[in-house]
Amino acid sequence: MTLTEEIKQFLKSKEGLRLKAYICPAGKWTIGYGNTFYEYGSKVKKGDTISKNRAEELFENILYQFSKEVKSLLKTELNDNQFSALVSFSYNVGIGNFSKSTLLKLVNINPSNPSIKNEFIKWNKGGGKTLYGLTIRRQKEADIYFKEININNLPIA
Repeated sequence: MTLTEEIKQFLKSKEGLRLKAYICPAGKWTIGYGNTFYEYGSKVKKGDTISKNRAEELFENILYQFSKEVKSLLKTELNDNQFSALVSFSYNVGIGNFSKSTLLKLVNINPSNPSIKNEFIKWNKGGGKTLYGLTIRRQKEADIYFKEININNLPIA
């Protein structure tokens, strides 16, 4: 299971790039591509700034950490699209929320269960309010999860 380039670009487009720390809709200090913490666990704080190169590095490192954590929670093998959609989801809602979610439970029971789509969609709130951007994001993640692997893009052995 590996992350697709599509999901990396999707995450960057949804998170946006900010080189100066700001407060996100969830009320946390955030920097780069939606990062609330740095690789070694320290939290982003008011006044933090980074370069574009550092933001790219941070994004790749944090994404790698999320990938490892998502893999550790899975009890079934998934295709790259399914895995990528779950990493995107957890990158946004946090690994703790993902680990307790009905979404993960359903994936581990039957990764083809169509009700998984509804579980993505339920996570469209920020600060207790339904957010249009999150609704669209969850829909796209669900679409990627159920997207068939394009055999024309597979590497030749």
